[in-house]
Amino acid sequence: MPRSDLDRTLVALADPARRNIVELLRHKPHRAGELADALSLNRPRMSQHLRVLRQSGLIEAEGVEHDARVRVFRLRLEPFVEIRNWLQEIEHFWTMQLAAFKQHAERRMPKQRR
Repeated sequence: MPRSDLDRTLVALADPARRNIVELLRHKPHRAGELADALSLNRPRMSQHLRVLRQSGLIEAEGVEHDARVRVFRLRLEPFVEIRNWLQEIEHFWTMQLAAFKQHAERRMPKQRR
């Protein structure tokens, strides 16, 4: 994932209110008003948070057939897969570092016991 995409994603998730929105959307899609009510946020503030999440690519909005003014928000899978892949790379790095450290420590242990 290009660094700017990762940065945008992490910045979007840095805000607790936006993480709460993501948590609600994990269970099912919601309208903006439903999200605002669930999180006790006013509509303009919810709109700002949704805009950041949309610009980062974490969520998408879909219109409702019977009312063009209503948008339903849902999570997009791809950014979360990219975050997971990035975290797995970091985990692999640290696993290798710790294994190398363990190997080094085990080689030195018998010398120190003498």
